[in-house]
Amino acid sequence: HIARRKMAKDRKDNSKKAVSKAKTASKAMKKGKLTKKGTKIRTRVQFKLPKTLRLMRNPKYTKRALNRKTRLDKFTIVKYPLCTESAMKQIEDNNTLTFIVDINANKHQIKKAVSDLYKIETVKINTLIRPDGKKKAYVRLPQNREALEIANTIGII
Repeated sequence: HIARRKMAKDRKDNSKKAVSKAKTASKAMKKGKLTKKGTKIRTRVQFKLPKTLRLMRNPKYTKRALNRKTRLDKFTIVKYPLCTESAMKQIEDNNTLTFIVDINANKHQIKKAVSDLYKIETVKINTLIRPDGKKKAYVRLPQNREALEIANTIGII
């Protein structure tokens, strides 16, 4: 008999707790989240999104089965040396060799390709795209190396 009374009392206490919890929840719902105290005071007109965690991609498999082969190797970058009259004048006067190079190659790639192919160090490289659509590269050599000798070894002259 005592156990029943205890269980009944526990049920009453639980129901009272549930009722009070429900009342506080309904008050909170009526009040709403954004109260005067709770709203953020904006000092700027612009709205900036908050910085959130940005994870790097971690793919389960590669999209490409084989890695792409670099199409610009030293043999495709430097096509051929120019041996025109103006190119010869550049060799004699400015210690400069002239090459026709791939249109997509940049100066760093041209410098590396020339040094790999002909074993020469360069001071400066100037490039231009000719009206016929080919890229011309002027490869300036240091003072201690003679452009005429290198032109002879390459086979321009």
